[in-house]
Amino acid sequence: MTFRLILFLLCTIALGSTRALTAEPLAPMFWDSKERLPKPDLSGLKRLRFLTTTDFPPFNFLDSAGRLSGFHVDLAREICAELAIADKCEIQVLPWDRLEEALDSGRGEAIIAGIAVTEDTREKYAFSRPYLQFPARFAMQKTSAVSEPIYEKIQGERIGVMAGSGHERMLRDYFPGVRIVTYSRQDWLYADLKAGKISGAFGDGMRLAFWLAGADASGCCRFAGGPYLAPEYLGTGLAIATSVDNPQLAAAFDYALQQIAVKGRFAELYLRYFPVSFY
Repeated sequence: MTFRLILFLLCTIALGSTRALTAEPLAPMFWDSKERLPKPDLSGLKRLRFLTTTDFPPFNFLDSAGRLSGFHVDLAREICAELAIADKCEIQVLPWDRLEEALDSGRGEAIIAGIAVTEDTREKYAFSRPYLQFPARFAMQKTSAVSEPIYEKIQGERIGVMAGSGHERMLRDYFPGVRIVTYSRQDWLYADLKAGKISGAFGDGMRLAFWLAGADASGCCRFAGGPYLAPEYLGTGLAIATSVDNPQLAAAFDYALQQIAVKGRFAELYLRYFPVSFY
C-alpha cells in the first residue's frame, strides 16, 4: 500500500474508534477550540443580508406554513446572534441562478446556499472556512455489516457506487480489492443493496443517511465503517460566500462559526436537521 493509503486508513480507524466510544448520533466538529481567531469589529456594518434559496431541503425550504426554514436559515441566525448584529441581519430568498448577480449588485452581502469552493469560485468570492463536509460512507445490510478496519474485510466483495462519481474514483483508489459495480441511477443502487445483490453501497453519507431512515429502506441496512473525508475526491464542503473584496466579512464568519461550534450550538443545529447522522 502507498503511504497516502496507509495514512487514510489510519485516520479512518481513529475516527471509527472515536465513534465506538461515543453514543449515537454523532455531530461533526471541524474547529479547533484552542485556536484563537480575532473577534471582528463590525461597528461599521450597516446590514448583513444573507442570500439563499427555498429548494434545497433540509438546508433551505418553506415549511407547511410557508415560513422560510432549514439548516442554513437557522445557521445564519446563529451567526448573527454570535456577532451581536441580529438587528442588522436579513435573510432573502432568490432563485439559484440569481444569487451571484444579487451579491455582485450589492443586494446582499453573503450567500449561504451551498456554492462549491473551487479554483474558479475563489476568483469570484471570499469564502469562510467550511462549516460542513460530506463524508463518503459504506452502507450494508444489518445482518452482514462489518466494522473498522474495513479494508481487508471487503476484499473481493461486490460494492455498488454511482458511475463516474468522485466516490467511484475514491473507491477504486483506496479499496482496490473490491469488485466494483457501477450504477447510473441511485434508486437502482439502493434496490440492489436492499435485495442483497451487492454486499455494500459506497457513496455520499448524507444521501445514504436519508435513505437509511426512510420507508424505502425498510430498516434493511446501516452504515458500516467510516466516515471517510477526502477533499480531493469529494470537495471541501459547504462555506459561506461573500464578495471577493470583502475578506473581513469572511473572517467574521469564521469567528462566529468557531464560537457556535465550540459552544455546542452547531451540534444541536446539525442533529435537529440530520437526526440520522452521516458521521
